Amino acid sequence: MLLLNSVLTVERSLAASHQGKGWEKFTDAIIRAVNEQEHPVVFMLWGSYAQKKAAFVDQKRHLVIRSAHPSPLSAHAGFLGSRPFSKANAFLVSKGFEPIDWALPEKPDVQS
Repeated sequence: MLLLNSVLTVERSLAASHQGKGWEKFTDAIIRAVNEQEHPVVFMLWGSYAQKKAAFVDQKRHLVIRSAHPSPLSAHAGFLGSRPFSKANAFLVSKGFEPIDWALPEKPDVQS
């Protein structure tokens, strides 16, 4: 599981403040590298900005799941009820892979 934003930094309280500063080239390269994997991969693209990254994905080999962003501002606009985790697991099982256990641990292992 790789969780990746298109832009990896931001100035506090200024959404998209580091957009267009080079992060997009870096994260596009990561998506292209993951796309080159021979085994099927699930790409969950949340929000309209992320969904543009589907252009880099071979959708005949991989699964692309699109939905609204899960942020509190837009979760009710299509993320809630979209079942991305169930869809991902169904795809993985259909390809002969084990499903992902998406549950959080009861007690996180905290290193001191």
